[in-house]
Amino acid sequence: MKHLKLIPPIVVAAVLVATAVILTVFEGEYLWKVQELNLFLDTKTFFWQQMVVPGGMLTWLGTFFTQLFYIPWLGALAMCAWWALLVWVAARTFRIPWKWLTVLLIPVALLLIANVFLGYWVYYIKLRGYFFVATIGMTAAVALVWLYRLIPAKYGLRTVFIILASACAYPLMGVYGLLATVLMAVIAWRLKDYTLTWRIIDTIMALACVVIVPLLYYRWVYYQTNQDDIYMAAWPSFFLGEEYSSFYIPFYLLFAWAVVAAACYAPRNRCAEVRRPVLWGVLQCLLLVVVGYSTYSFWYKDSNFHKELRMQRAMENCDWEGVLAEEKAEDDEPTRAIVMLRNLALSRLGRQGDEMYHYRVGSKKPVAPFPVKMTQIAGKSIYYNYGQVNFCYRWCLEDGVEYGWRTEYLKYLAKCALVNGEDQVARKYLDLLRHTLFHRGWAEQQESFAGHPDMLRKDKNYSPVLHMMGFQDQMTSDRAIVEQYLYQEFVRIETDDPVLQEQTLIGALWSKDIMTFWPRFIKYMELHPGQRIPTHYQEAAYLYETLEHHVDINAIPIEDVVKQTYANFMERVQQMGGASESILKERMYPGFGHTFYYEYFLNRDQQLY
Repeated sequence: MKHLKLIPPIVVAAVLVATAVILTVFEGEYLWKVQELNLFLDTKTFFWQQMVVPGGMLTWLGTFFTQLFYIPWLGALAMCAWWALLVWVAARTFRIPWKWLTVLLIPVALLLIANVFLGYWVYYIKLRGYFFVATIGMTAAVALVWLYRLIPAKYGLRTVFIILASACAYPLMGVYGLLATVLMAVIAWRLKDYTLTWRIIDTIMALACVVIVPLLYYRWVYYQTNQDDIYMAAWPSFFLGEEYSSFYIPFYLLFAWAVVAAACYAPRNRCAEVRRPVLWGVLQCLLLVVVGYSTYSFWYKDSNFHKELRMQRAMENCDWEGVLAEEKAEDDEPTRAIVMLRNLALSRLGRQGDEMYHYRVGSKKPVAPFPVKMTQIAGKSIYYNYGQVNFCYRWCLEDGVEYGWRTEYLKYLAKCALVNGEDQVARKYLDLLRHTLFHRGWAEQQESFAGHPDMLRKDKNYSPVLHMMGFQDQMTSDRAIVEQYLYQEFVRIETDDPVLQEQTLIGALWSKDIMTFWPRFIKYMELHPGQRIPTHYQEAAYLYETLEHHVDINAIPIEDVVKQTYANFMERVQQMGGASESILKERMYPGFGHTFYYEYFLNRDQQLY
């Protein structure tokens, strides 16, 4: 029998360790992005900023632990350590017998699902420290119930504790403090040393505290908080134009589990003896299978979402080859964010004119039940790297106000200020980043560029951005459509900088307008005399001259392979006369999907966002 007692704790420990490994291996980039969209500062000001709303202590602790995802395995271990603490506290509080210890994996699974089923919500979630708030809040709530149960059942001490716990827990824990109060009312009916009178008193007092305490704090302390939100402080909001209720399900189930656990509390330890080991083992395995399958089913597994994350992390490290490596596996139609990030990498490597159509082009809609904008996903980094630093700056400020200040925003604000020559502004943001745990080294490195424009121009990271800034700045609007705005702006630019001018030519290709293309193409040839013209530019020139005969094609060094590919393309199209465009796209792609010919005729009306 002794060896059977070891099985449940070993299983729980093994599941937690396996979860940490899975998160690190398969969600490393996701966890890294989470901490980039988080901000924790080791200052008193930051602490008190969190405490001006109920539940501030949870958000402060949540942001502290979230920053550990900078090292994914460290953050994953911290999260699983909290879950292990929750399992232990819940087992002691609700007196879960050792043979049913695996039941405590249910709240762990719900907390895991709440974190990994977000998908694109990770860019829009407003609750600071979201990834740890529920875990810490639930652990603290259950611990308060444990304290309540341990208090002697005399002199009304438990009733007094309910009042004090509610008054102290609500400002620190928000809705989780209210949950603890409700759980005390429930478990009061299961305490054997309690009389009916005191059970009724505690229940009435707990319910009164749940209603009155938030109102009192709203009246005298948290008057700046919306009255509609005082009962749901530290509760995540999944509202984006409309309420997306399905994302609340893990939290509803988590609270329901706690109530059921309190209602099932036994005053004395239940019989821990396993009388039917085989049946017990089967039930344990069945429980693990159900929990595991449910977690897997709700795990967000969109390949494009994860590809975007990996590409952004590679770009953050200026690993442009790494960005392209993510595009080699054409397992799904890409989103426009993936296409834009890939083209940016090709541009940095000087290969866009030869390879931009060698990768799959598409416009798959992000897998999300709400509207997703590229400005929130990768727009800031794209704007910055293409020299549109004012738009990068603008979106960092707007989203900082709307969704809360984040490490990623402060980094781009600092870099934008540096390339704009606004050194004092850059220092302001870098000073904030110096108060972070993992980004202070980066901040100190970037500050060395302040006041040294020559160093910026020579730096491998800043130099390409400065090349892209050779245009007249103006006040305008992008209508939150990054790709369309960028390319429409490029084709308007007159410049002699070869790097920027090539982007004006690419903008002309994107527009698929013949009269826009020719001036940009001719300018490109003037800036690259005697050099080979990249394949896609040749294809566009040959196609447009063939269609409208505006330019003497004999004056342009078009390679024979380009001409032959066009001839083969047109011959193939004629052979498939009468076929619909969708059939043409499918059958022509294997042989010609890597050409501008395919792009021009068969890749129109891309859905931008």
